Amino acid sequence: MHQATRAPKVAYYDYIIIGGGTAGCPLAATLSQNYNVLLLERGGSPYGNENITNLSEFGVPLSDLSPSSPSQDGVINARARVLGGGSCLNAGFYTRAATTYVNTVGWDGRLVNESYVWVEKKVAFEPMVREWQSAVRDGLVEVGIGPYNGFTYDHLDGTKIGGTIFDSDGTRHTAADLLEYANPSRLTVLLHASAHKILFKSKGKMRPLAHGVVFRDASGRKHKAYLKRGEMNEIIVSAGALGSPQILMLSGLGPSQQLKAHNISVVLDQPMIGQGMSDNPMNAIFVPSPVPVEICLIQVVGITPFGTYIEAASGKNFLGSNPEDKSTFRGGFILEKIMGPLSTGHLELRTRNPNDNPNVTFNYFKHPEDLRRCVHGIKVIERVIESKSFTKFRFNSLSFPALLNLTASAPVNLLPRHNNVSESLEQFCKGTVMTIWHYHGGCQVGKVVDQDYKVLGVDALRVIGGSTFNYSPGANPQATVMMLGRYDTTILYVLFYMTIFD
Repeated sequence: MHQATRAPKVAYYDYIIIGGGTAGCPLAATLSQNYNVLLLERGGSPYGNENITNLSEFGVPLSDLSPSSPSQDGVINARARVLGGGSCLNAGFYTRAATTYVNTVGWDGRLVNESYVWVEKKVAFEPMVREWQSAVRDGLVEVGIGPYNGFTYDHLDGTKIGGTIFDSDGTRHTAADLLEYANPSRLTVLLHASAHKILFKSKGKMRPLAHGVVFRDASGRKHKAYLKRGEMNEIIVSAGALGSPQILMLSGLGPSQQLKAHNISVVLDQPMIGQGMSDNPMNAIFVPSPVPVEICLIQVVGITPFGTYIEAASGKNFLGSNPEDKSTFRGGFILEKIMGPLSTGHLELRTRNPNDNPNVTFNYFKHPEDLRRCVHGIKVIERVIESKSFTKFRFNSLSFPALLNLTASAPVNLLPRHNNVSESLEQFCKGTVMTIWHYHGGCQVGKVVDQDYKVLGVDALRVIGGSTFNYSPGANPQATVMMLGRYDTTILYVLFYMTIFD
């Protein structure tokens, strides 16, 4: 890893990857086995940052609201700016996509499984389940979210213990750790390297050909990286669901009217770039506990037949209440989040500066089925809290409507507060919606990229990562995004009669 200030003004590579996040790191590690690769990351290193590496500090990076939020829905969002991407900021839950998901999108099941295992050797662990998570687990099974499937990475209906990217010492392992697989002699990782534009050749070409990237270092100096000549050489955008459509637009690919409004020269009028933006809405219920609870993040999940996932975290002040009031720390949250979702929105450029967040509208609960699913999920949470298994961690004097109103009174988002939301679970869902940072869409398969993630209408350009998803995979997408970084490069090798599996 090097600071981008040390980069030459001009350099040449076989592959250039924009975004050293959850997909970009495994991509770079795999491609470097056979090719010279440049990985551009706009942020710094996660190593040595206790707010990232320590489980007990979860929430600190997400509580820094100084940058303007990209969301236009009144929901407080966070966007990673660090090597390893969202895997450096999330709650650490690790679970694979369902087999039906893999089959539906047309992936090769054997290569998918091998790619998951490759990821899991570095970053996935079985969590130590203590009292709070055990009570939630047993409560879910008690109220009928079965069968109990024990510990597994697999997506199975019922209740299970999933994996975690936190080891037994509470240390986070991220997608950046997958760079340990890389060939260091063939990989260049540049930090604080902000990609500003993808360069295209059009003269004498049937279609625009991506051939270089303009990026700036921390001091603002401009650098250019170009592709060497080669049949396979490509630029790969893996900048996340917000960053990938943004850099395509800044490079002249996107809705022509919007590009012209920002004085961006149109390379290709592609109105679907930035469309289909989704975020799985989350609603949590704060449950004060009469006894101390451990600090733990997501370990247990109830995969319900109603289209929701039920999870829990405890021992940390995630609602943003007064940190001086120690009583706010005693308890936890049981949350539900929507599968899919079915509601979608769009992304638009705010400025021509890639360091400025784009505007994104997710349209939480616009589709009535999403709202129906949320209500079902809240009802499951009520039954879990009132279950015999959860008796130790609830105050009998606090009714469930009181818990709903307690949660709704906290500053969980920027939406107007409503009195007595317990009278309407629909209003509770809409009024207390939060993000669980599972943004996806904007460069969807079949609309912006093909089944091999090649950008439609141009050559030598791919997009890989959550921005290509039409539907979020499983209870948490990070395992699948890391897997996809390995999987897609594996498919490239297979197509050219190569194999990277010994």
